[in-house]
Amino acid sequence: MDWSDRGTCVLFGDGAGAMLISAQEDDISNRGILATTLRSDGRYKDILYVDGGVSLQTTGHLRMEGKEVFRHAVEKLSATALEAIDQAGLTTDDVDWIVPHQANKRILEGMSKRLRIPMDRVVMTVNNHGNTSAASIPLAMAIAVQDKRIKQGDIVVTGAIGGGLAWGTAVICW
Repeated sequence: MDWSDRGTCVLFGDGAGAMLISAQEDDISNRGILATTLRSDGRYKDILYVDGGVSLQTTGHLRMEGKEVFRHAVEKLSATALEAIDQAGLTTDDVDWIVPHQANKRILEGMSKRLRIPMDRVVMTVNNHGNTSAASIPLAMAIAVQDKRIKQGDIVVTGAIGGGLAWGTAVICW
């Protein structure tokens, strides 16, 4: 992080997380990943990126155009969520939980509004540990499973957006 860039550095936390998926032999044939969408568009590469790295042999800093990232996040995450929900043969009424990338509360509220899914069905943890980037969905899922909000058989929609610009959604039957 560039600590002199107060428009970016104060938005990010630190965390690590992963979700493991494994095959199981059981009677529940509808559990697992039901649908996914994945998109990228290099035309937006300048709104969220790192200005260095191994290929440039420099230490890079995260650079972000916050208002543009916000706009694209709400629009693109909502669109891919609807697409993946439809691919799974479901509607938003079938969705038990949305577990989105925990970038900021306003993005989560914007998605909730566009998807017409109330905020009480959106897992929000950004207020507890900030935007932990790629770790945010696994951390939010772990918390929601641990506190028993997410239960076996629940339909969960996850979605994330990141640098470059790349974004995607998964519909999971937990």
